[in-house]
Amino acid sequence: MTRPSFGGEIPAVFPDWSPYQDLESAARAYLRDPEIALEALTGVLRGATVLGFTLERFVNEVNGVWQEVAVCDGTRLVLWHGEDVPPGDGPPGSMTSSLRVVSLSAVTEVGCRRRLTRTATGHVRVDSIDVYLLLTSLDETGAPTGAEDTPPLIRHDALRFGKTLDDGGAGQIARLEEFSRLVASLVGRPMI
Repeated sequence: MTRPSFGGEIPAVFPDWSPYQDLESAARAYLRDPEIALEALTGVLRGATVLGFTLERFVNEVNGVWQEVAVCDGTRLVLWHGEDVPPGDGPPGSMTSSLRVVSLSAVTEVGCRRRLTRTATGHVRVDSIDVYLLLTSLDETGAPTGAEDTPPLIRHDALRFGKTLDDGGAGQIARLEEFSRLVASLVGRPMI
């Protein structure tokens, strides 16, 4: 899923999910609405083995919480997204809960960009990571700015994930990189 672009994000510190190796413990430690996420995911996974996952959460400028879980079970990506409804679009406390399932055979490319910093002692550390999964499905975007008569841009759909030292820390950076390597190792392999 792609993180929406809000006018500004409010810095928030959430518990670190990276020490938890199982999805349920990580979700309960990190998400605001773990029961909603786990119920949706469990309904699709139905006992499938979770090989890897990544979690994201942030608060936008109107204090709305945006949450996401991406799970890989070896043949699919199961994605849950929960987002508070903006004021005026529903009763106070309303949120959306969305589920998306993508076959790994629909992933055509996995990209991972790490920003590295070398310390004065020569030690290299990862400051941030950006991961994208390019899909075979198409995403129709709006016309380029200022081009009213131009047809919409059509491009391949992509799932994007990112972590920084400030947003998640070293543990979550490592877990996202682990998730990207898992998906990359499965892309292009025959599905059983």
